[in-house]
Amino acid sequence: TFAMFRSSTEEIATSDTCESGHTSEVSPAERSLVNGTTSCNPVSASPGLSCQSLEEGSSHSSSGPSLPRPAPGNCCVRFLVQDRTTFRGCVVFSRFNFSFIAVTSCPSSTTASGTTVVIALVEGRGLARGEIGMASLNLKCPELVLSQFADTGTYAKVITKVHILFPMEILMPDTACEKGKGTKLFSLVTENLQGVAFTAIQRKYFNEKKGLEYIQQLCAPEFSTVLMEVQAKYYCLAAAAALLKYLEFIQNSVYAAKSLKVSFKGSEQTAMIDSASATNMELVVNNRDHRSDHTLLGVLNYTKTPGGARRLRSNILEPLIDVDTINIRLDTIQEMLQNEELFFGLKNAIGHFLDIDQLLSVLVQVPKQETVAEAKITHVIQLKHTLDLVPQLRVVLKNCNTALLKAYSTSLEDSRFDMILKQILTVINDDTTYLKGNLNMRTQKCYAVRPNVNEFLDIARRAYTEIVDDIAGLVNQMAENYGFPMRTSFSTARGFFIQMKLEGRFLPEGKLPPEFIKVVKHKDNYSFTTADLVKLNDRCDEALREIVHMSYVVVCQLLGTIREHIHCLYKLSDAVSMLDMLLSLANACTLSDYVRPEFTDTLAIKQGRHPILERMPGQQLVSNNCYVSEGSNFVIITGPNMSGKSTYLKQVALCQIMAQIGSFVPAEYASFRVADQIFTRIGVDDDFETNSSTFMLEMKEVSYIIHNVSERSLIIIDELGRGTSAEEGIGICHSVCEFLLSLKAFTLFATHYLELCQLESLYPGVDNQHMQVQHTRTRDTGTESIVYTHLLSQGFSEERHYGLKAAEMTSLPSSIIQEAKTIASKVSKQLLAKRKCDPETERQRALHRLATRLLQTARNSRLDPDSLRMYLKGLRKQYEGELEAIGLPVSSDT
Repeated sequence: TFAMFRSSTEEIATSDTCESGHTSEVSPAERSLVNGTTSCNPVSASPGLSCQSLEEGSSHSSSGPSLPRPAPGNCCVRFLVQDRTTFRGCVVFSRFNFSFIAVTSCPSSTTASGTTVVIALVEGRGLARGEIGMASLNLKCPELVLSQFADTGTYAKVITKVHILFPMEILMPDTACEKGKGTKLFSLVTENLQGVAFTAIQRKYFNEKKGLEYIQQLCAPEFSTVLMEVQAKYYCLAAAAALLKYLEFIQNSVYAAKSLKVSFKGSEQTAMIDSASATNMELVVNNRDHRSDHTLLGVLNYTKTPGGARRLRSNILEPLIDVDTINIRLDTIQEMLQNEELFFGLKNAIGHFLDIDQLLSVLVQVPKQETVAEAKITHVIQLKHTLDLVPQLRVVLKNCNTALLKAYSTSLEDSRFDMILKQILTVINDDTTYLKGNLNMRTQKCYAVRPNVNEFLDIARRAYTEIVDDIAGLVNQMAENYGFPMRTSFSTARGFFIQMKLEGRFLPEGKLPPEFIKVVKHKDNYSFTTADLVKLNDRCDEALREIVHMSYVVVCQLLGTIREHIHCLYKLSDAVSMLDMLLSLANACTLSDYVRPEFTDTLAIKQGRHPILERMPGQQLVSNNCYVSEGSNFVIITGPNMSGKSTYLKQVALCQIMAQIGSFVPAEYASFRVADQIFTRIGVDDDFETNSSTFMLEMKEVSYIIHNVSERSLIIIDELGRGTSAEEGIGICHSVCEFLLSLKAFTLFATHYLELCQLESLYPGVDNQHMQVQHTRTRDTGTESIVYTHLLSQGFSEERHYGLKAAEMTSLPSSIIQEAKTIASKVSKQLLAKRKCDPETERQRALHRLATRLLQTARNSRLDPDSLRMYLKGLRKQYEGELEAIGLPVSSDT
């Protein structure tokens, strides 16, 4: 009877939303393939931000866009002390062994809801100043991530890592947060992370011995190798001790023994992209519209699970730097693209998984007091649903060829998956599963526990079924009495109620009968209830409470028996999220013409395309080449406004990031040198919040690059020095260029200062390129106009006064435009006179280019002997042609 009732019932419900959590950039399977170990992995955090006040009975939050860094706003600082006391004149309210005081409120308008990441930060003192310990944990993802590294005086690594984790709260020692005496680290972090809550905790809770005890007690056996990594990392252990104690305090629960995933992440395992660069390149958020999918994440995100989406986001913000790991991913994507059965089989299997991390987070916690009974039953149903999907995933992965898929196939053969499921099935019905919708899940929870497990539970369920049958009979009887098509519906707020659609019929006297109450009308649709139905709903709820309470007792006993084996789900979570991400990257390849990248010592892209622009409808798409090598590592790009310089620079950087996360790239051919850091300097806006002019912002960003750049960095600079006078701008650009030329970093430098093109005659590593434009004249009026081709060509721009041509398109008077042209022509004469280079300089440049190409060939060539001979002959002819072009003789022994 109840099954028939369900099929004829329309449900009104909303879908559940999943919280986001930590996700590893490198999976255990990948690391074991590369290193031959099973140590734990680095993680990154989820998008979103929320700031919750810890004051009793109050909380502030608001929804907002997912940003790579928190929105500006007032900083929220709280001090945690022990016992009831007065702290700086403010009363502190005790709770357990801790107490807190909100010094400054954290306004909800400055935050975005969603994140549940808490970070503990501590810095060494005295000679150890600059040594940073960090511990982070997402309340919805049971993975404790430890980091310890040495940082510079600017604390660039700390700030970048915290921006990526995107926390709701940061814990620091009270000695670092004292008013007026705060450390430089505290000042910089609070300045760069406005809107995030800061909590000061007594220094004694940052105890490395206690931290090691916590990890020994809580770390799951699969990740026990992390103990070897962190036992001498005193500062990250101290941060872990304070973090875990604080979480026990705010959550009123503890993690079960041997249940937590603990991983150590240094600072050298991923490429560093600072928050300003992530914003400039629109990696995860569109700068114009925060809801838009026109970002790199939007282009690549075809994930089916929350864990896969988190992993993709964290990888985009922290790309890999290990070539072997990247190639393992590329091999896997290639197999997915070549094996259609595998691609669609995985897509179907992965799509049914829930958020395993969030489920794990609940299962490994032991509450100190009784929690919501209904939620516990839901968690067991979700666990059964998840384990039911494992056999299908095993079958899909059974005959795979690539190493990563084989590793995941092996990890899923763990007998504990079947053991836990077998234990669950002793208590839970076979056909119980997770379903979307409130009424469906209500039914599943009612009938989850098997019959005959608890006699009183069986009686309560029979009573519930009879009440539901009475509700169905009541509605059918009323439909017959009044002659209207009525049906039973359900919502969480109203319970069971009646819906009716007139469909052209008319009510007697234009009104519903008086026994119908709580009427809601929408066009021809009516929803209402009756007094009898309200009474039946009350009886139904009472029976349901009895069922839930008795089911809860059974479920708690079940969870107690399986908790010791539950950490095998970490393997499943890792496999599902990684496979989901790689499927997403493979899916992106099927929608555009992408190519597998190679990794050499050269950045070479043939007919590369902007990955975001090519997905935007109505955009003109132009492909361009890019070539940067050790012998030609500084490219100066000139060209008129709107010719495409900025778009080209972003295109190169986005392709570099795509390649380093293990994705194919939009090009005909692509080779990359792995970059350990990616810097960008783009944009010329004032910053009123920090009272910084355009020029001051430029100088701050360039200073950050100069202090943190390495020889394997990729640097993108667009329009430096435009916020000051031309002479000063040229001088600063020239000196910055010379500094960067002293390194082996790859630099793309777009500028309107044509004077900088003379660097090509001074330094062999400089290569001048420009964006082509075409000039057209109308036959009728002879008016000249510019056509932007957006094509990159060799040499500097021959365009003159293109700013004045852009001004002609506006309503400026022609007399002003003409006067400007006259003055500009006089000023540029001296510049044109200095363009020529002497023949000896040109000969040295040609010789330098030949030498670097020979070195590249020796390092990277995979040609057979005959093809190599032909290529070397081609290099010789090219060199001889360059000598002839500058009028130098070609000797027989050249």
